[in-house]
Amino acid sequence: QVQLVESGGGLVQAGGSLRLSCAASGSIFSINTMGWYRQAPGKQRELVAARSTGGSTNYANSVKGRFTISRDNAKNTVYLQMNSLKPEDTAVYYCHLRQYRLGSELNYWGQGTQVTVSS
Repeated sequence: QVQLVESGGGLVQAGGSLRLSCAASGSIFSINTMGWYRQAPGKQRELVAARSTGGSTNYANSVKGRFTISRDNAKNTVYLQMNSLKPEDTAVYYCHLRQYRLGSELNYWGQGTQVTVSS
């Protein structure tokens, strides 16, 4: 099993910055993708950013140029540097890990951390 633990959420004013961290532990394969999703009240969970162990990245259009995802593969830790935050970024942010075993896709989720951006 895989466990994901997030940290770094909080309350920040518009234009400010936050840095989220997620540490993964357990049966983690050397090739995987880790990232961040978010869910605002009344909305579906959406991808914010993801990064593979090989270094490829994917960002939501709404955060491009403002958020940066990075990884420490040796520590199985992923970070999300969030700059120029907007009230629209307010949501619960969930760490996510995806890997494959015997041809099946395995997905793991953290408990979530609240990010609130005030006007």
